[in-house]
Amino acid sequence: MDILGISCFYHDSAAALLRDGELVAASMEERLTRKKHDNGFPKLAIDFCLERGGIQGPDLDYVVFYEKPMVKVGRILQTSLSTFPQSWDFWREAVTSYVTEKFWIKSLIQRELGVSPEKILFCDHHMSHAASAFFASPFEGAAVLTIDGVGEWTTTTMGEACGTWNGQGQNQINLFWEQRFPHSIGLFYSAFTAFLGFEVNEGEYKVMGMSPYGDPKYVDEVQRTITINPDGSFALNMDYFSYHYSAHKSFNRKFTDLFGTPRVHSSDFFTARSAPHRTGETEALKQNQYYADVAASVQVVTEEAIVAMANALYQRTHNKRLVMAGGVALNSVANFKVLEQTPFEELYIQPAAGDDGGALGAALWAYHVVLGQPRKMVMKHAYYGQDYSDAEIRAFLDGEGIPYTYFEDDDALLDRVVDEMVQQKVIGLFQGRFEWGPRALGNRSILADPRRAEMKDIVNTKIKFREPFRPFAPVVLRERAAEYFDFPNVEESLPPRFMLMVSPVKEDKLDVAQATTHEGGTGRLQTIDYDTNPRYYELVRRFGEATGVPILMNTSFNLRGEPIVSSPANAWWTFSHSGIDWLMIERFLVGKPE
Repeated sequence: MDILGISCFYHDSAAALLRDGELVAASMEERLTRKKHDNGFPKLAIDFCLERGGIQGPDLDYVVFYEKPMVKVGRILQTSLSTFPQSWDFWREAVTSYVTEKFWIKSLIQRELGVSPEKILFCDHHMSHAASAFFASPFEGAAVLTIDGVGEWTTTTMGEACGTWNGQGQNQINLFWEQRFPHSIGLFYSAFTAFLGFEVNEGEYKVMGMSPYGDPKYVDEVQRTITINPDGSFALNMDYFSYHYSAHKSFNRKFTDLFGTPRVHSSDFFTARSAPHRTGETEALKQNQYYADVAASVQVVTEEAIVAMANALYQRTHNKRLVMAGGVALNSVANFKVLEQTPFEELYIQPAAGDDGGALGAALWAYHVVLGQPRKMVMKHAYYGQDYSDAEIRAFLDGEGIPYTYFEDDDALLDRVVDEMVQQKVIGLFQGRFEWGPRALGNRSILADPRRAEMKDIVNTKIKFREPFRPFAPVVLRERAAEYFDFPNVEESLPPRFMLMVSPVKEDKLDVAQATTHEGGTGRLQTIDYDTNPRYYELVRRFGEATGVPILMNTSFNLRGEPIVSSPANAWWTFSHSGIDWLMIERFLVGKPE
């Protein structure tokens, strides 16, 4: 049975193909169109999934959309009318958008895929999130927490799920509590993201990365904008926000009266701790430190809200296992606090926790809940994208006249690449199928020696062309992770495989990998094992043999503002336009011209 899941028309459009309960292929549309956060109909992602599955659109048993468009239109209409005339521009844009193809999604799917209307299903947005996490998890039962900006009406849910692999018992997801728009943790965090000068749905990671450079001095001020209750519920003070009636501004004059002038997007962000060589720029340092303190404060309050929800959820379910999804589940700092400050002992987060993962969740919901089929998969890796054969890579390199060395076996290649990293060279790694979700996990990564603090500045400024305060991830052998990170049961935990947890670095290891140890002594680690990704594992292991440090610095293979590379052509372009020293593309090694 073939089921295609689709998410689109908000941000991060994607498609995922499920065959008999196993994931065959999944991709965000942006990887193929090269348009960051592409929200259009995911035609290229769908074509890739169908090609990988060896089928045509009419062969599909079901196509499942990740939310219910008519309910969403109802929310937009009702919200716009209740805030008129402030909402006039918002309503005009929404109507223009939804009366075109977004309003006619069923007809669009029929036209693009050639499927009959009875094969098209619609899943509630937060049910898609919940299914994406639970049915990809290793748990037969778990508490469920979904948190994002907004789906149709819902912004947060709590629930409980059950389902087995042997078909005994019914697969169920019961979302027994919800918070509704306009009260939203995701939109709350995004409003501060905009205030701090970053792009909404893109810059939330930057706020999280900025926060350790600040002190949470403004928690009281942030708490004026939100009330967090012990039962996990919360309410935003909408006097400070405008996203419910404006398409372009998420906060208003009262917000800036409280927090001051918004940071200019194009301005250079640095503090005394992130750029000690610039301590002479007194006024800029003072202003930037204020913004860092606000970032620290909103991060603290967000963590407080998420922990309160998780604690309340545990009190209702008494289940020691938790699954999380929704864009807020990508807040890897808060995720660790959930394990640290609640009774939950095990946590699973599907790697594409945002709207892209809704495509997978919609397909899983249809297969397991609607059709009642037993579970088949546990998502232990994220390598579900497109790959390229040696013949395809060679044809590209030869066609472009690019010199390369081809290695007949991995041993000589890996030893050469490790030797280059020991000599402080930066490697662009392109291998296998690209990753599902927003993180580069070793198949489309930039790798470097983590031991020297200056390597962080080199990669940020000369290769990624991004803000110097942005952190990098330490990738560590799964069996060695406990030596370096203060993370309970880190060897068995699945979220670190997907780079979804920020863990404290052990005190005696703080100076070992300085380029990946973030301000405050933490690291957004990725654990790896040989079975999941042998070539990636061997690079880290051999680097450890050569240096005594079984850790590499990992960041996504892309330049600032671009999607992670997908094809050999993307990899070559990024390599050519950056300071990356070597491109390892499967068994081909490409260097820079002398």
